[in-house]
Amino acid sequence: MPLSPAATVILTGTPRRAGRDLVFGEGVGGFSGWSLAKAALDKRLPIEPWRLHDLRRTAATRMDDLGVLPHVIEAVLNHISGHKAGVAGIDNRATYAAEKRA
Repeated sequence: MPLSPAATVILTGTPRRAGRDLVFGEGVGGFSGWSLAKAALDKRLPIEPWRLHDLRRTAATRMDDLGVLPHVIEAVLNHISGHKAGVAGIDNRATYAAEKRA
């Protein structure tokens, strides 16, 4: 996944846990168990109920506010619609890595 320089600094500066190469998750492999993790987080946060899609919606809205092009927003969110649907998606194999990183 393309990351911005700021995100890379944060992740490389995060202390590592003994025996674990990955930043997120526990045990072997990457992060899993979203439902349990979100329930625990909800107990700790003094905010109204929220859904994962709320984060996607906010990210898409703020990227648009910054002038990010719609097809790049879709690529960041891993949507397959609009510019990458149908024949356009078959013919256009671009990953927009630089744009997503920016």
